[in-house]
Amino acid sequence: MDPRSRWLASIAVVALACGGDASSGGTEPHVVGDDTSGTAAGSDGPGMHDASGAAATSTSPTTGPDTGSVGDTDDGSGDTTTGAPTIEPITIAVVSDLNGSYGSTTYQAEVHAATAAIVALQPDVVLSTGDMVAGQQAGLDYHAMWAGFHAAVSDPLAAAGIPFAVSPGNHDASGYGGFADERQIYVDEWAARKPDVQWLDDTAWPLSYSFTLGSVLFVAVDSTTIGPLPAAHMTWIEDQLLAGADQPVKILYGHVPLYPFAQGREDEVIGDAALEDMLVAHDVTMFVSGHHHAYYPGRKGELGLVSMACLGAGPRALIGDGPTSPRSILRIEVAGDGTVEVLDAYGGAAFDEPVARRTLPASLSYGGVTITRDDL
Repeated sequence: MDPRSRWLASIAVVALACGGDASSGGTEPHVVGDDTSGTAAGSDGPGMHDASGAAATSTSPTTGPDTGSVGDTDDGSGDTTTGAPTIEPITIAVVSDLNGSYGSTTYQAEVHAATAAIVALQPDVVLSTGDMVAGQQAGLDYHAMWAGFHAAVSDPLAAAGIPFAVSPGNHDASGYGGFADERQIYVDEWAARKPDVQWLDDTAWPLSYSFTLGSVLFVAVDSTTIGPLPAAHMTWIEDQLLAGADQPVKILYGHVPLYPFAQGREDEVIGDAALEDMLVAHDVTMFVSGHHHAYYPGRKGELGLVSMACLGAGPRALIGDGPTSPRSILRIEVAGDGTVEVLDAYGGAAFDEPVARRTLPASLSYGGVTITRDDL
């Protein structure tokens, strides 16, 4: 039985053990900067602002006829003729934007179902591209919100022995002025939940860090604000790429994307060609991002750009596309030789239904930037 079939066969059993909140959750908190005025939660507001109100060669998979994923063509056994050390294949799951309305301490049924599906999959690591709690507003009980998240997601993954590597979203640990306290709470909440991985740099965990697993370099980016990253952070990212240069696959992940994917969030991006140039120069395979609440497996030139759907409130439509993006998780499989064999989103009630690439636009264009679907 192939890995996907084994996974699907086990989901129903694990789902019974993970429980769930049958509520449908609220609407997503609107994305703001220094919002301390108690603006009503759930209004999909004017976007993220600062306190002043101002607003490598890709190893993308060879795609199949429907979902765009690849069959299991490599058992990861390594080179048996040279005596080189065997590098095991790895499976990666990614989640994003799990929060509900402002101050929510419980999670809707889809979050519990996705967690159950991931436990059944038993990936080697789970990444989060942010917005795990519904903060970024004064007067909320952040400790209660994080307790709710841990109960719904972190604790089931820990109980299954699955490392969970998180990166901050603007509702978790905004980098704008006025949110230093909740940013510190984020750091404190994750201080004792550091995953057991081979670290390159964990000095700024859980805001930004790097580690290796199998043939992959992972770099978590602190991208919770709009516009180019600070110069010091750019330097740090390049240092990690240099330190992990021997890893054939390099995955960056963070919250705010490099370029736009979703309607209504077109200008909520990093939007920095200098960052793109750096990633290409260092053979980065893909940058996986959240915040736009719409799944798209894309590329710009040789750089993979993957936008995550949300699991919580507020799914959005892709640029130029009508329907909202269904809630989904991302599954990536990397062979020992560095071949990305699978990169697919899975949705549906049990998060076991692949999202077919043919249902997604061939390209997304906005502001002079075009992102092309990665199978074209």
